[in-house]
Amino acid sequence: MTQTEMLEFAKIAAKGAGAILMEHFGQISSYEHKSTPIDLLTIADTQSEAFILNAIKTTFPDHHIIAEESTIVENNSDYRWVIDPLDGTTNFVHNLPIFAVSIGLQYKGETIVGVVYNPAADKCFWAEKNGGAFLNGESIHNTSTNTLSNSLLVTGFPYTHDDRWSKGFDLFKTLYGKTQGVRRLGAAALDFCFVAMGRFEGFWEFGLQPWDVCAGALILEEAGGKVSDWDNSPMPFSGERVLATNGFIHEEMKDILENDLF
Repeated sequence: MTQTEMLEFAKIAAKGAGAILMEHFGQISSYEHKSTPIDLLTIADTQSEAFILNAIKTTFPDHHIIAEESTIVENNSDYRWVIDPLDGTTNFVHNLPIFAVSIGLQYKGETIVGVVYNPAADKCFWAEKNGGAFLNGESIHNTSTNTLSNSLLVTGFPYTHDDRWSKGFDLFKTLYGKTQGVRRLGAAALDFCFVAMGRFEGFWEFGLQPWDVCAGALILEEAGGKVSDWDNSPMPFSGERVLATNGFIHEEMKDILENDLF
């Protein structure tokens, strides 16, 4: 199967999982807690992930899979799927329509396909390596704003309230004071995509996971943006520190963030 065919498979899988999410949206009456009281898990997460995993295992039985709610599927393959069945579970539980299915595909450690689908808005972002970035079939690009003072940023905060938590808010205040504002939407995969389509100039966060960043990072890069660690080294697959921008304000943000490499 070609890379483009794998992209089409990922889009179909994401939309199928999105349909499952919408069956539950507005109907959630109970949920589980995972790592902390604000790290939530619902039946929508588990059913969405089961649908995606079944599709991958049926079509690509030898592929490696990393998914948020399941154990890693270890196979002897150069292909690795990285899945978030519901990015933005807290939003979902509170009937806030900012959430997404995120599906990334890597080949020998390099992301070659990314799909992020928000079923509540029927917005499907996708990209394949060296093929550009798209929203519902229309090409998207980041902005050309070249100063922080003219930029709108987006960020997120981790579930764990450790010693980095208060430092993260100090950093928020610093960047808030140098820009036209900072938003916190609660779905990292969509944060990448909103930078890619020009709603924001930059996104930073720490303490994420591979499934939060894999697909969205490719979409932003294919839209013309830049993704890195806070010190401008390659973004870690772990998602531990992420800086994602339109490219034009990257250095200015990096100069601030690299002083706080926690």
